[in-house]
Amino acid sequence: MMRRSFAFLVTQALITLALTSSPALAQQGDASAPIEVEANQFDLDDRAGTAVYTGDVDIRQGSMQLTGDRVEIQRNAAGELSRAVATGERAYIEQQPDPAEPMVRGWGRTIIYHVAERRVELIDRAELHQGGDTFDGGYLEYFLDRRVVQARSDSEGVEERQRVRMTLQPEQ
Repeated sequence: MMRRSFAFLVTQALITLALTSSPALAQQGDASAPIEVEANQFDLDDRAGTAVYTGDVDIRQGSMQLTGDRVEIQRNAAGELSRAVATGERAYIEQQPDPAEPMVRGWGRTIIYHVAERRVELIDRAELHQGGDTFDGGYLEYFLDRRVVQARSDSEGVEERQRVRMTLQPEQ
């Protein structure tokens, strides 16, 4: 029963606290929407504070979706969610900040969400789409609260430089 409770807590913390807690970043109904997780396997190491979903992982809640071949959730010594890492050929994250705003979508071979900093890293073949604006590069960093994007052509662990590109749509 302890394992099941922790698994539920970790999943709920990932979705509710990490990605949908701020009204500026998520539709208000997202936090109260049911959490749906699909994966081929789940492994829990309670002592290490990690939960790992593998095999075509798909986590959804409201307008939020996180997918990858593998998603690892880590907690700190206080038991709080500290980091979520999704990996795969094209790991993916999406969120609709507000019904009046377009969906924000991100891809990369690795997606790292730093909970306390409310920061997302998209690594290797990274893309971020906000409405008609697009950002591409070897490494993209997105600060959720400030809506700031930083792009780099390369990153540690990326074998080849990937030029930074962006397309910004004019104000309407």
